[in-house]
Amino acid sequence: MRVLVTGAAGFIGSHLADHLLDRGHAVVGLDDLSAGSLGNLALARARRGFSFVEGDVRNRIAVDEAMRGCDAVVHLAARIGLRMIVESPLGTLEVNARGTEVVLQSATRTGTPTIIASTSEVYGHSRNFPSREEDPISIGSPTIGRWSYACAKIYDEFYALALHRERELPVVISRLFNTVGARQTGRYGMVIPRLIAQALAHEPLTVYGDGTQTRCFCAVEDVVNVLLEQLERFGSITGEVFNIGNPVETPIIDLAKRIIARTGSSSTIEFVPFSDVYPAGFEEIMRRVPDISKAQRRLQFDPRVSLDATLDAVIASFNAGAVLV
Repeated sequence: MRVLVTGAAGFIGSHLADHLLDRGHAVVGLDDLSAGSLGNLALARARRGFSFVEGDVRNRIAVDEAMRGCDAVVHLAARIGLRMIVESPLGTLEVNARGTEVVLQSATRTGTPTIIASTSEVYGHSRNFPSREEDPISIGSPTIGRWSYACAKIYDEFYALALHRERELPVVISRLFNTVGARQTGRYGMVIPRLIAQALAHEPLTVYGDGTQTRCFCAVEDVVNVLLEQLERFGSITGEVFNIGNPVETPIIDLAKRIIARTGSSSTIEFVPFSDVYPAGFEEIMRRVPDISKAQRRLQFDPRVSLDATLDAVIASFNAGAVLV
């Protein structure tokens, strides 16, 4: 199989490219390198079966060229990271909505099966814990920048599923919950690489708010494995939405303590008000928990990599100088 991976030079995309090549598939990686790095693709670019196209997913010509001859698409290219989203809601909307439109239109013209990477952010202010795929969604006010990401991703889902129903495009939606691991950068607000960088520098670990907010962290290896499973089962799951994450909740204050312990750091923990970090009107989500029973039942999804193992992998990558802080 020949698979187009958009956002291939990013964190998840580069891991997916490596695993696809390991299984004997050919990979075309598309990325504009605005957030990703060719360094993430060092292993893939050294192997037969991989080709790279530098281009923007909003560019129809670049997308059509990359998709030519491909048997499937995994669309991962997106503006992500809370800091980037809050600071540039317009860019978030343009890349995440328009870029996905272009990819889906190209896939529709060729009938190419497509996995769309969505996000737990679409659950917005949901108070259903854990959140199920069929739960209603309620996002915040358009006056608050963070919701531009959720809005764009909700649109992506509606557009993809409309093309499936009306144009028979084979499509699957994967809602990812806090994917973490080596190669992830902390530049855009990702909490694990940010705290690990501080711990290794023996600086105070800055925990926003009071640290009682929880997140469910899922190792990139587990996420990539289930994406591969979706590719292999496409015919039986097309038109479906799946939560992909690890339902184990971790308070951010506990995460900071674990990072200090695992790095052997002398760092202390410093609590920083959200108002000191983000613009006025920022809204924090205190919990986000996936119900993964559908993925377990239909895809045999079983998150196995522990958070401690993931932290150790990220720490090792920092020590090896392989991370863009």
